[in-house]
Amino acid sequence: MDLTATTAQLAGTASDLVRLLPAKVYDPVLAGVLITADRGGLLLTGTDRERGVRLRCPAVTHTDGQVLVPAKPLAETLRALDSEQVRLVVEGSRLAIRVPGARFALPLLEVDLHPGVAEPPARVGEVPGREFARLLATVASVASRDDALPMLTGVRLRNLPGGVLGMVATDRYRMAVAELPWAAEAEVDAMVPAAVLVEAAKQAAGADRVSLHVDSDRAGLVWQDSAITTSLLASTLPDEAKVIPSAVETTVELEADALAGAVRRVGLYTEGRQVVQLDIGEGEIRVHGADPQAGEAEERVKAEVTGGRMTPAYQVRYLSDALKAFAGDRVRIGVPSGLRGTLFSSLDDRLRYLVVPIRPQAR
Repeated sequence: MDLTATTAQLAGTASDLVRLLPAKVYDPVLAGVLITADRGGLLLTGTDRERGVRLRCPAVTHTDGQVLVPAKPLAETLRALDSEQVRLVVEGSRLAIRVPGARFALPLLEVDLHPGVAEPPARVGEVPGREFARLLATVASVASRDDALPMLTGVRLRNLPGGVLGMVATDRYRMAVAELPWAAEAEVDAMVPAAVLVEAAKQAAGADRVSLHVDSDRAGLVWQDSAITTSLLASTLPDEAKVIPSAVETTVELEADALAGAVRRVGLYTEGRQVVQLDIGEGEIRVHGADPQAGEAEERVKAEVTGGRMTPAYQVRYLSDALKAFAGDRVRIGVPSGLRGTLFSSLDDRLRYLVVPIRPQAR
């Protein structure tokens, strides 16, 4: 095998593959990357048997071939290079990484021992790459990172009426729901691990159209000559319609960035509990925070308010995360009575974000 590639492109592709696979893989064969050079350029593949990754990278192939080398050292070496072009060439029992004035060599592993990467499951539909990645990033951000509750570490993907793909995730304290028009070809209802799905969507975001592939065991994204698959989670989430409030006491509409800025500044005065209270009144929201050690702060933000006065309180982190999902846009906030979840929505309702309030501090 002998090829030349743009260093930045190859380094980025190798790093993407390493990031998509688990950090700790003790089998040296599964910790390797299978490099295939042909007339189409360069194909990097890897698997840990739960996930499968195939990423295409442009390259000029001088001699076709296939080798298996340790993935992480390859990615780290390529990332450290400052030469514009890099050459990969097999030299005996090593894969040499050559740039002007330098040579690095990685040991070749047994290609025949690698299990290969299975083909993606059946195609079930197609989504716009960039919009899918954008909405998915927001939804997946609320998924739990606690592996003790695997059900909460995933994103539920399913068909909704009217040619819409629904995406839902929750960590019990928050829930995010997004809806995306898509070209459905089959029924889908799958729980996909959030972390790998988001990373896969990032890789596919540059493609105009991305195919979604799902069966009873696996899900995957396919675009151009690249594909990423992963095993599904065994359990699913409850219907979000049973969680999202059907009626609210007060509705607020305002610029998300304006409220987010006020929360960020007032939050500096909330050491300890890290709680801010929103005093929703006529034509404005007053953001209040206080702590015996840090002092207190209050900031007013203009808003369109419908309904009675409300004074919900939230943890700064959860409120800031919710508002960040609507950055650059106006957001509609529906506040029900009591301690039921507050619903943050885009004006077209394609993105909804539920945050559970907490009992306010005494003032």
